[in-house]
Amino acid sequence: MKLPGEGEGAGSRKKIIIGAVVVAVAVGYYFLSRELGSLDLQSLLEDISTTLGAWTYLLVGFFAFAETGAFVGLVVPGETVMLLGGAVAGQGAIDIYLLIAIAWFSAWLGDTTSFFLGRRLGRGFVLEHGPRVGISHERFEKVEDYFDRHGGKTIFIGRFISLVRAFAPFIAGSSGMRYRAFVPYSILGTGLWATAHILVGYFFSRSIETAGRYAAKGAFLLGTLIAVVAATIFLYRRFRVPENRAAAVKWMDDHAASRWLVTLGRRYQPQLRFLWDRVTPGGTFGLEFTSLMAILAVASFVAVAYAVVVGADPGPTPGDETAREIVGHLHSGFLTGFSKAITWLGSGGFTWGLAAVCAALLAWRRRWAELWVLLAGMAITQIGIDAIKEAVDRPRPPDPLVAASGSAYPSGHAAHSVIYVWLAVTIVLRLRPGMARAAAVVTAGFVLTALVGLSRVYLDVHYLSDVSGGWALGAAAFSLCAAVGLVVSGLRQDPRQ
Repeated sequence: MKLPGEGEGAGSRKKIIIGAVVVAVAVGYYFLSRELGSLDLQSLLEDISTTLGAWTYLLVGFFAFAETGAFVGLVVPGETVMLLGGAVAGQGAIDIYLLIAIAWFSAWLGDTTSFFLGRRLGRGFVLEHGPRVGISHERFEKVEDYFDRHGGKTIFIGRFISLVRAFAPFIAGSSGMRYRAFVPYSILGTGLWATAHILVGYFFSRSIETAGRYAAKGAFLLGTLIAVVAATIFLYRRFRVPENRAAAVKWMDDHAASRWLVTLGRRYQPQLRFLWDRVTPGGTFGLEFTSLMAILAVASFVAVAYAVVVGADPGPTPGDETAREIVGHLHSGFLTGFSKAITWLGSGGFTWGLAAVCAALLAWRRRWAELWVLLAGMAITQIGIDAIKEAVDRPRPPDPLVAASGSAYPSGHAAHSVIYVWLAVTIVLRLRPGMARAAAVVTAGFVLTALVGLSRVYLDVHYLSDVSGGWALGAAAFSLCAAVGLVVSGLRQDPRQ
């Protein structure tokens, strides 16, 4: 039998211990940061390269495996070791390709070990010991349900978030997720994770401080993006249920701090209803039309603004100079060959050939609206490229890696490459709505468009502003044509609109 106040006293002592640990960690981190800040990291890297040599393979492989296989990632983030391994390869001490292969295989093996460890220990282990670390029975059941629906995406995205990465494979195994559903996302995630961090260390091996800064910024931006997307999806799914919206309004009406928002909403309900119809799916002028108009407005502004800026001063902008500085660190034989192959996918000849094939397929399926949007979008893009190039007449960057002629602004390759985004979105939203792997298809379209444009910057045939203007021109052309097509299709289906 507990005496009065016994539970409260134990809880207080626990909070004091946790607080003391947090303070100790913060103080230790502060002094460690000061010590690390005074080190000459470049000299230290050269010493490490000489000392480690081939042992780097073992070090990188061990940490890539132990990150998830032994939960070491909770203490030592694996990204640090991957960056170090890439930097050692950049010093010429080891082979970069063998290092990536070892890290990839080891990371996948760690995921697999953690997965089967979770399956072997099972739900009983988690349910027995989970409450000690805040995983209640109810919370774990929610996790199981989540992994049933989104396990693959969690494994892939979680690979880039240290805390999630350390636990996700174990929880996937203990929650009953099938290995054949787990392994494709694990292979893809571990490959991208290991390759990206090793290459950053490799390309910035002459300036390891720069590598650390860019890696930290990339991790922060990725984490922020994931958090924003997750919060948006959660709020959308919650408030599309009428009962949840009514409960939220009632809660706000019951509190003085938020009551004025409810009063304001009731007063301007017709206007708010109009806006709500514009940002929700359905109807001729619903969310799809609003999104297209927003893309058209932003893309047109970017294209025109850059044209005015570079027309008045054809030299590189501050952003162009920064991009060229970064590209200077990245130049290598492998990337040059890769960029030459990728940039060909944005050439006018290839993209027009692709458009002709897609138009024939759309005609065969009698998808006339999508066909005319495709052809009109390509035509407007081509007309815009020729007209703006002649009007701006910006010189290209000096000393390109491949031959190029004509004016620099805007990049025709970047503008043409927007067709990949249009095709991906059209397939997912118009041709195969509800298809499996829809997110992967759209992501592939955006990645291919981005790579084509960035290849032009890497090859020094365009400034980054040229590429940005090309992307904007292509986006404006396709969004305009898609908006017109949406309106025409809607009016033909319902003449009263």
